[in-house]
Amino acid sequence: MLSDDQDIQQPLITHSSKPVTTYTECSIFSRLTFSWLSPLIAIGYKKPLDLDDIPDLSGLDSAKGSFPILKNKLDRDRFISNQLTTFNLVTALIHTTWMDILTTAILAVLYTLASYVGPYLIDAFVQFLNGRRESRLEGYLFVFIFFVAKVVESLSQRHWFFKLQQGGIRARAALVAMIYQKGLTISSQSKVGQSGGEITNLIAIDAERIGDFGWYIHDPWLVILQVGIALVILYLNLGFASLSALVAIGFVMLSNIPLGSLQEKFQEELMKSKDNRMVKTSEILRNMKILKLQGWEMKFLSKIRELRSVETKWLKSLLCTSTTIISIFWVAPSFIAAVTFAACMLLGVPLESGKILSAIATFKILQQPIYNLPDTISMIAQTKVSLDRITAYLNLPDLDSGLVQTSPRDSSDVAVEIINGTFSWDVLSCNVSLNDINVKVLHGMKVAVCGTVGSGKSSLLSCILGEVSKVTGSVNVTGTKAYVAQSPWIQSGKIEENILFGKDMDRVRYDKVLEACALKKDLEILPFGDQTVIGERGINLSGGQKQRLQIARALYQDADIYLFDDPFSAVDAHTGSHLFKECVLGFLKSKTIIYVTHQVEFLPPADLVLVMKGGEIKQAGKYNDILDSGSDFMELVGAHKEALSIIDSINTKFESENTKVNEKDNVEVISDDTKVTKEQIVQKEEREKGSVGFCIYWKYITSTYGGALVPCILLAAIFFELLQVVSNYWLAWASPVSQDMVPPVGGPTLITVYVGLAVGSTFCIFFRAVCLTTAGYKTANLLFNKMHLCIFRAPMSFFDATPSGRILNRASTDQSAVDLTIPNAVGVFAFAVVQLLAVIAMMSHISWQVFLVFIPVIAICIWLQHYYISSARELARLVGVCKAPIIQQFSETVSGLTTIRSFHQEQRFHDTNIKLTDGYSRPKFHSAGAIEWLSFRVELLSSVIFAFFLVFLLVVPKETIDPSIAGLAVTYALNLNILQASVIWKLCNMENSIISVERILQYTYIPSEAPLVVETCRPDDMWPSDGKVDIHDLQVRYGPHMPLVLRGITCSFHGGTKTGIVGRTGSGKSTLIQTLFRIVEPTGGHIFIDGVDISSIGLHDLRSRLSIIPQDPTLFQGSVRSNLDPLEQYTDEQIWEALDQCQLGDEVRRKEGKLDSAGFSPNAKFQNSHENTSVFVCFLVHKIVAVNENGENWSMGQRQLVCLGRVLLKKCKILVLDEATASVDTSTDHTIQQILGLHFSDSTVITIAHRITSVLNGDMVLVLEQGLVEEYDSPLKLLENNSTSFAKLVAEYRGRSSSSYDSRV
Repeated sequence: MLSDDQDIQQPLITHSSKPVTTYTECSIFSRLTFSWLSPLIAIGYKKPLDLDDIPDLSGLDSAKGSFPILKNKLDRDRFISNQLTTFNLVTALIHTTWMDILTTAILAVLYTLASYVGPYLIDAFVQFLNGRRESRLEGYLFVFIFFVAKVVESLSQRHWFFKLQQGGIRARAALVAMIYQKGLTISSQSKVGQSGGEITNLIAIDAERIGDFGWYIHDPWLVILQVGIALVILYLNLGFASLSALVAIGFVMLSNIPLGSLQEKFQEELMKSKDNRMVKTSEILRNMKILKLQGWEMKFLSKIRELRSVETKWLKSLLCTSTTIISIFWVAPSFIAAVTFAACMLLGVPLESGKILSAIATFKILQQPIYNLPDTISMIAQTKVSLDRITAYLNLPDLDSGLVQTSPRDSSDVAVEIINGTFSWDVLSCNVSLNDINVKVLHGMKVAVCGTVGSGKSSLLSCILGEVSKVTGSVNVTGTKAYVAQSPWIQSGKIEENILFGKDMDRVRYDKVLEACALKKDLEILPFGDQTVIGERGINLSGGQKQRLQIARALYQDADIYLFDDPFSAVDAHTGSHLFKECVLGFLKSKTIIYVTHQVEFLPPADLVLVMKGGEIKQAGKYNDILDSGSDFMELVGAHKEALSIIDSINTKFESENTKVNEKDNVEVISDDTKVTKEQIVQKEEREKGSVGFCIYWKYITSTYGGALVPCILLAAIFFELLQVVSNYWLAWASPVSQDMVPPVGGPTLITVYVGLAVGSTFCIFFRAVCLTTAGYKTANLLFNKMHLCIFRAPMSFFDATPSGRILNRASTDQSAVDLTIPNAVGVFAFAVVQLLAVIAMMSHISWQVFLVFIPVIAICIWLQHYYISSARELARLVGVCKAPIIQQFSETVSGLTTIRSFHQEQRFHDTNIKLTDGYSRPKFHSAGAIEWLSFRVELLSSVIFAFFLVFLLVVPKETIDPSIAGLAVTYALNLNILQASVIWKLCNMENSIISVERILQYTYIPSEAPLVVETCRPDDMWPSDGKVDIHDLQVRYGPHMPLVLRGITCSFHGGTKTGIVGRTGSGKSTLIQTLFRIVEPTGGHIFIDGVDISSIGLHDLRSRLSIIPQDPTLFQGSVRSNLDPLEQYTDEQIWEALDQCQLGDEVRRKEGKLDSAGFSPNAKFQNSHENTSVFVCFLVHKIVAVNENGENWSMGQRQLVCLGRVLLKKCKILVLDEATASVDTSTDHTIQQILGLHFSDSTVITIAHRITSVLNGDMVLVLEQGLVEEYDSPLKLLENNSTSFAKLVAEYRGRSSSSYDSRV
């Protein structure tokens, strides 16, 4: 059985069967008393709970049960109106949880009726104590009624709260599944304005909030019922004076209207700003490596802080509004009481102590719904915003299933046929992506697609996949498809699972696929072979390994039609040749293959070559037939031949047959250094166990002003409660027990003193609220800044081993808790303790004997809390840990959507999402039950204390106690059970909430990279002036548990020279470059640049003086300017010059905003939730960015040219090209080499290239093999010796380039 951590870290794995919760099958008594949870709590008391200890959910409690109900209801609504509204979503959610809503409504009514028994009987009880004792039996009847009412109140409230949470969990699970399914079907055009950060917020915050709304769902009508019953009781005691109470209550409630509307506005703006921040955070985490290589991480951190400052502006406004509301409603009972008693004076209604105490008890009960009312209004506003956002997302157009007509394999000889096809990524614009496309591909044909950068090659494959909107024409596909994307998409999980991709293991086919994709030797090197867990986006694999893994996934599927989008560009010449021979011409020899390629040498074997330019097929036919029939193809072939002429000019005397792939070429030499403890690179998420340490609370409360505000908050709460008790004591003492008694003071004095005390308590509560809000707000910002600084300063090894979902979970869910939830949780716990102490003091004042019961009961309550908290704490932590995989899986799904849909794997991914969602719901469901398990037992014990107290009042002589003061004590004691359970509940809630602080603090202790600047060792401003790089005995490993990747490299790159680094995939080329930039720190040895040891200077000083065009071209959402010059260092003239030099000037000039095209607002979609989708899409078209998220509206080649533009602007003395031209055609490659030769003629250029021609013109070539220097000399000298590895690579490249591969394997 898998551990819980394995379950959550590897979303590809199916969950093993676990016991199902006994909730649905337990006895009535067990359900009433929550005893069905006792076994789980007992386990949690003995050991920290793991996910495997928690039973599975059954029926509607699981996403599998609730999702179909929600989906079917929404589908029916969509069928009727063709457009979902927020109302449709609300009714569908009600339809999904109607049983929970109905049950909780009945329980809420029962609780309300039971809670008013006390206030209704308090006057009669005071009169009974005053001497109207008909019999002792009547007194015990009072006690019995009070006790039964309290037990019924407790039972109904506990089950009310549990069923509310149960319904919320169901609603949330169904919503997450619905949002995920929408993500699987969304059209490419709709996806333009989407981003991982926004979708993360829909799942992490909006769906969560709608689930939490269950707490408030009955409050709007329940407050009317409660006020109505309260008015009846007041009328029976005070007559028409009770109408003044109605006016006062109405005034208090009406004051909510402006405050509520303000809260809704601030909440909406807060969510928009949070969306913007999460979009940027998600993008930065995906591209952290390039930020560190360029030395941009601090600049991008400042952008996150700027977005956070906008967010905190709205947060501050929201908190200030909440502070005002809370202050008003804490004093509302005193205000209502003062108005009511003043009306009694004016109307001449006698104020007897029994009637006053009954009114006070009634107002105390009203305090909770009135206090909750602002929260309810705020929650309604927040939930409406969330519902609007989700509805808008669900309304986005889906992928049109009719774009491609599919039929079974045997139905036609034609595999793919496009007739008069015109396609556009944006159907509402005038721009078409592909025009007048006519293609007919028979089964078994090999079709090559070539063309210059941005000519529409990838779009052609996308239209066959049905991803591009069709304007005119038809697309017919016969058979199943498999797709290999240009940018490798790898799921986190085991290598084996990535290759199988949902299919059953066929060991014979599996081994053949590994052989064809040259993966066997790679698996031997990896510590766990094909069971090695791959990091997010395959981050712990080389570019070539990721691409070969993608190809292996496609090959294993045994599809009829294979679509390859230039997968050979990411591997070296030797491996590319092997893949083409073994996969395209061998393993798939009987299959239909359409492959995009920039390598002209792969064109001759094709049965059909399509030459594309400007979105049109300019030429089509066999290689030799079209060779002389047009200039477009000749331009590509001519550039290729020119590159080959360089090799031909060097008399290479090798025959291509000598370069066959030999096993010995790939044999790894394992030294003693590699014999280390095996450990997976991607580790389980860190989860604290045991109690939340006091240091966590201490760090939290002392973060702001050293904790100076904490005493102020406590003193304000104490003085508020003291003034409340004194004011009520004053009313009880100053009013007569009956009409025939003379009151100690006059009516005006009574009211004046009471109002004065109420004003004092108002000031105290306002001061407390201000201090609490200030402390919470400033602490949230301090924790945010500290965590983000530590994340941005973390080494790349942290990001390699940490899925971004874990970080995003802390930046969204945990940060939201710190912003809004935790200050209140800490504050209300402290307040509840003060209130409980006040009740105990009041009861003890009347009867010290009550302590005889209090002490053992309190001891039992403390033991119960201790017994329970072990389980509750781990359940809360598991809730936090189990949320990240849902976010991570969604992020992976969005990025690999085309691949998932091409393999028709949507259902499997949706099933995985359901399992992950249930994995999150399981601890949440049992956590909700566990708190009620505790609360019920504590309240039952409190009711026993209350009953004992009442019995004591009956048995003592009536002369020994003042009936009015005794009545006041009973009034307070009525709330004892609620208060005592509330203290325990709020303590547990605070501890569960503070786990968010604990999780954020975990990320403030991440080991940091070396300092950005070392003041005592700063290089000169002109450094490096020569550009000489000396490497001495360089040894590198990626972690203490990993083998050495570089095993003692020694060489020198002289200043101004052009050095090429070549070697097989995985030989250590990219690792050497990462070490040069100190992305990876050396295990041993040194690197000197112009005599300066790079390990002795700051990282910023080093990285800012080097330039790199990385292997994976990275663009950021925004303008062209922000992508080329994120540090804002260059003028417009310099940027335009760089764009022209990298051949993108004309492309950018065609854009409406030129360098500063208007950015797409991530929240645009949510501003149009009530409008027609076409209106939304029109809005979308006009707000399109120059660069979408990940640069998806730019071709791979164009992205690489933008990266070239960056280095042209920077003009450093040392330039690194990490397979910089892998994604461009030979002609563009040649142009780029010319540009680099012109502008970096006196710079040290280090080139990693799979195209051998890119390094032949260089001064030196470094050949790496298994992390060692195999050869290092000039190209000419290495080619003089036929036995050198470089000579073999050149001959291999020349051989495959001149061969037609006609001998089909």
